[in-house]
Amino acid sequence: MRADATGLWIAGDETATIERLTWTGERYDHQRTFHLADHVDLPAGRDDEADIEGLARAGGWLWAVGSHSLKRRRAKSREKAAKRLSAIIREPNRFVLVRLPLEGDGLGKGAILTGLADALADDPHLGPFTAIPGKDNGLDIEGLAVVGDRVLLGLRGPVLRGWAVVLELDLREDGPRRLKLGGYHKHFLDLGGLGVRDLCPYGGDLLLLTGPTMSLDGPVRIMRWDGTGAPVPVADLPYGVGCDHPEGLAAMGDGRLMVVYDSPSPARLTPEGGVLADLVTI
Repeated sequence: MRADATGLWIAGDETATIERLTWTGERYDHQRTFHLADHVDLPAGRDDEADIEGLARAGGWLWAVGSHSLKRRRAKSREKAAKRLSAIIREPNRFVLVRLPLEGDGLGKGAILTGLADALADDPHLGPFTAIPGKDNGLDIEGLAVVGDRVLLGLRGPVLRGWAVVLELDLREDGPRRLKLGGYHKHFLDLGGLGVRDLCPYGGDLLLLTGPTMSLDGPVRIMRWDGTGAPVPVADLPYGVGCDHPEGLAAMGDGRLMVVYDSPSPARLTPEGGVLADLVTI
């Protein structure tokens, strides 16, 4: 999620789209849908989900990143658990990083990177986790920030002996519609055993929304990182039992932070079909 002067850019994890909401003076509304396949060449086409888990807005561009994670099938009953849990699914549209030009209140044709997971497969720290599903502490990207020429990805997983990872990418042009990876740098951060759920530029620093790497309810914290030293906790966030899992973070124009939630509780759902977010002051 990213905010600007007139609205929000948001993305979900079950489509291959980016959504635009406009501020009406009372709420964010007038939803517009942008299909990624209309702007870049997705590896699996228009309809397969991209599991977008991070957005960034900088320098006239909107960036989006898929989770780059494998998926293990859910066990719906104990009788079928063994069979379903043995199935691991790779969905190609999840393995993308896209950069789209902002054109007024819309998006133009952009460029795409598809080779990041292949590059990480040989990494001594991350390589063994590229073959493990994200919800099992495997590779799982859940945060994106672009600051100047720095492109940073937060990893929900793996968490290595309590240490989380933020990747800094060196991206280069590979023609008008493609990006290529020139290299990357790993930042190892002590987040108290938590992984990164989102990244957000804030006053020259980065805010990290942190939470469990696996399917647990909490804890969830916001931490502030200057890019070199140790992250500092600035807020503990509420979370529910089986619901209200903080998932996205955006800095508002007045300095407050907007937090949106995965699996929102019924108390967050409005009669008009909206979802309530939280505003946090740090």
